[in-house]
Amino acid sequence: MTTRRANHEGSIYRRGSEGRWVGSLRMGRGPDGRLIRKYVSAPTRGEVVTKLLVLRREYADGLLPLDGHITVSALLRRWANDVMRHQVEETTLRNYLSVARHHIVPTLGHRELVDLRVTDVDHLLSLKRDEGLAASTVRRIRTVLAQCLDQAIRWGLVSRNVATLSRTPKVTRTEGRTMTPDEARRFLEAARGTRLEALYILLICTGLRRGEALGLMWEDLDREASVLRVARQLKRDSRGLVTTDTKTFRSRRAVNLPERMMDALLAHERRQRDERNLRGSHWTETAFVFTSRDGTPVDPRNFYREFRKVCDAAGLGHWHPHELRHSAASLMLAQGVKLHVVSQVLGHSSIRMTSDVYGHLLEPDRHEAAQAMGSLLWPETDHDN
Repeated sequence: MTTRRANHEGSIYRRGSEGRWVGSLRMGRGPDGRLIRKYVSAPTRGEVVTKLLVLRREYADGLLPLDGHITVSALLRRWANDVMRHQVEETTLRNYLSVARHHIVPTLGHRELVDLRVTDVDHLLSLKRDEGLAASTVRRIRTVLAQCLDQAIRWGLVSRNVATLSRTPKVTRTEGRTMTPDEARRFLEAARGTRLEALYILLICTGLRRGEALGLMWEDLDREASVLRVARQLKRDSRGLVTTDTKTFRSRRAVNLPERMMDALLAHERRQRDERNLRGSHWTETAFVFTSRDGTPVDPRNFYREFRKVCDAAGLGHWHPHELRHSAASLMLAQGVKLHVVSQVLGHSSIRMTSDVYGHLLEPDRHEAAQAMGSLLWPETDHDN
């Protein structure tokens, strides 16, 4: 039997089989365009009216999920396709999807958003630690889920982000490996005479990222001022080798070069000119500073193979090109270069990031500060009294 309802009450009726009162309220349409209704029930009509009023108020305040039946798995797919695909680099998106596919979906993918709790996320993170995953990897899982749920809030699908309310796994920072001055000299000696000698020198001298160095063009070099302008990076994605903007806004920077570095680049330019003349019509003009023997950009994977050969020739064992960046920063700090200057040279997003990574190398500066304060507060004349 259906009873006439008052304005704004929604639809209220009595279910004949049970005698309970049932109310339904239209809550708009979901992202797929389908009409959404919410249902409540109670022993009396008055209780149903009260529940519907609460529903209407929560909906008006944006506290009620529009579609609580969407699963975590479906949300991840929609988030990746409709949002992240247009906001992050392809390699970053692939990383997000890999994290979701291998770690989030198997455990939480079937759960509906309306039922997802902080305890579920804590359980997921605990499970991953028990599986032996590094704390940094578990933090990445939490970050991906939290970003996805942030978007769900913007879409009006949930009212809170249970991932950000979960406990963050503690990460113990490990110090990156760096070359000693002797190892750096051995590395450069082994690189002498190779086609990419200037590239090896540049990486360990300035700390440029591999993609930044491979993305350099001759127009980026100011020969008069001995300054190199970092404006792009070379990377490989599904399209092949492409140039993109630098990693962050601060990564776009000017780097001053020492005289020996400039000499190496100019020698490299002459060698490249000879190769161009030798190859003739088989040379592809690209204007990149560092090229293959045909003039095309250097594939980062091919460079990695050549880099390993130089390390082996120097007797250094297995190293990664990014460790040249760490080495450059460490060597600069060891020579007394101030932290904020090193941060600018590296193109870090903030000096805090530089301090977090390389602060342990500033012991001489801390000792100097202690000595200065000691001399100020307890002058030698006080010890004579």
